[in-house]
Amino acid sequence: MDLPFDGAITRYFKDDAPKAIRQAIEAAGKDDILAKDFPYPEEMKGKDYDAQMEGLQVQLARLQADVKDTGKRIVVIFEGRDAAGKGGTIAAMRENMNPRVASVVALAKPSDREATQWYFQRYIDWLPAAGEIVLFDRSWYNRGVVEPVFGFCTPAQKEAFFHQLPSFERLLVDDGIVLVKLWLNVGRAEQLRRFLAREADLLKQWKLSWIDIEGLKKWDEYSAAITETLTRSHTDLAPWTLLRSDDKKRARIAAIQTVLHKVDYKGKDPAVIGTVDPLICAGPELWHDQTA
Repeated sequence: MDLPFDGAITRYFKDDAPKAIRQAIEAAGKDDILAKDFPYPEEMKGKDYDAQMEGLQVQLARLQADVKDTGKRIVVIFEGRDAAGKGGTIAAMRENMNPRVASVVALAKPSDREATQWYFQRYIDWLPAAGEIVLFDRSWYNRGVVEPVFGFCTPAQKEAFFHQLPSFERLLVDDGIVLVKLWLNVGRAEQLRRFLAREADLLKQWKLSWIDIEGLKKWDEYSAAITETLTRSHTDLAPWTLLRSDDKKRARIAAIQTVLHKVDYKGKDPAVIGTVDPLICAGPELWHDQTA
């Protein structure tokens, strides 16, 4: 089978990945968590996940109905390292939602015209109208992390972004939008394991990009950019919720719980939503540079 990018991920694994990362992947069982400091040794059992998710899906349906009836506007931002599980978490959240109510925005590289606009301008058209939920699969935070790491913006452009960001998000919240910011983080070994699985799966190879390949070599640069972004953009008005997503099932549950807890809606049942696991989901204090 032909591998995308001529097998660049496999070559990185064999030739360039830190020895400890290679050994962790080679020694791990299918359900083992690779990050040594992750609070659970194995992934959540499927039956436990399904049982908890069933109630959460009912709560999401009630949220959707209330949003449509009352005209609420909700924006949920999904950010994080590549292969952190953003797409799967979004899919789990939208599984039983009407796409006319809950839509996903995943913008491509800016066009030549968009590149000359005010940075936030192209995101504004995608903000929700009354009775809508918009889930951003990556967002304006590209300028805080991906663009500086790859040199796609100048230092002055990055500084302008961080200067304008609090005011931009304040305008959204002041106008009545419920803004939820989720940052999914995954350990270095688990990220590489997921990339290797994508490379070998014909149905998932489309998820890989040049950015993913080159990003494998830039773990430290990403870590520094993430640290700066979380430090400069976590505010009382628009706080970040961090999720350790080495276990996709636990991360999806925690993400849905977080959104449900942050919005008032008819039929809300806190007992069914449950308590968010503080070991994998908290504020920026949970952030740290995982090296294994």
